[in-house]
Amino acid sequence: MISVLVTGANGQLGQCLKDVALNHKDIEWVFKTSKELDITDPKSIQTLFDQKNFDYLVNCAAYTAVDKAESEKEKTFLVNAEAVKYLAETCNANNAVFIHISTDFVFDGSKNTAYQEGDKTNPINVYGASKLKGEQYIQEILDKYFIIRTSWVYSEHGHNFVKTMLRLGKERNEISVVSDQIGSPTYAKDLALLLAEIIESQTTAFGLYNYSNEGAISWYDFAKAIFEQSNLDLKVSKTTTENYPTPAKRPSYSLLDKSKIKKALKLEIPNWKDSLDKVLIKISE
Repeated sequence: MISVLVTGANGQLGQCLKDVALNHKDIEWVFKTSKELDITDPKSIQTLFDQKNFDYLVNCAAYTAVDKAESEKEKTFLVNAEAVKYLAETCNANNAVFIHISTDFVFDGSKNTAYQEGDKTNPINVYGASKLKGEQYIQEILDKYFIIRTSWVYSEHGHNFVKTMLRLGKERNEISVVSDQIGSPTYAKDLALLLAEIIESQTTAFGLYNYSNEGAISWYDFAKAIFEQSNLDLKVSKTTTENYPTPAKRPSYSLLDKSKIKKALKLEIPNWKDSLDKVLIKISE
């Protein structure tokens, strides 16, 4: 039986992976929250591996507060880079495959076509820089790894853009959303299904991959779709990033090209609208 350790079990992706694990009973899943496993402590990671010989380590743990990261640089790099190094070293010492989640924020957004895995990285905020450093550690230490760069993650779990919009839709009659940042949302459950597929197939197509749902939209388009698909009647107007300043800069264009992962794993990736429908049904239940 394949045995898998999952860190960050309380996050959106961790919780979606728990949901997906119910249909993958041929895999032995061990889920650890940040309280149960401190990934910034190399000893605690190795202790777990001493107790059990894991075949895979899926790292869903991360410091994801993008704006707060600007003032908490040390903490951000500790979780997103140094801890990732410890996890990679432990995988290396124990011959385990490392699956790590990264971000579109490793790019600066200056392109106007979808980013491919080999494109030049140039993060414009602390969060993106810390995630890039984590990627680099993995590539230096390991041969057997999957780094999955994703974007705009949301789900029925935790805090995210969809849930914020639904809340605001009930509280307000009008809302402004930025229309000059382009990318693609990712339903965390679609990503979790991909991770389960990588593990179950035991593919050796190791490397760096992009994954998000299909389609290119702005945050404004996404908000409009959330309200329309939820039958919430409020006015959504466009605004610019300049009119909505945040501590961390965001890439204006961070669409990810998924052709590499589709080819390697013979994947069909759902369109963002179809996945949004699924989430809205889950939330309404």
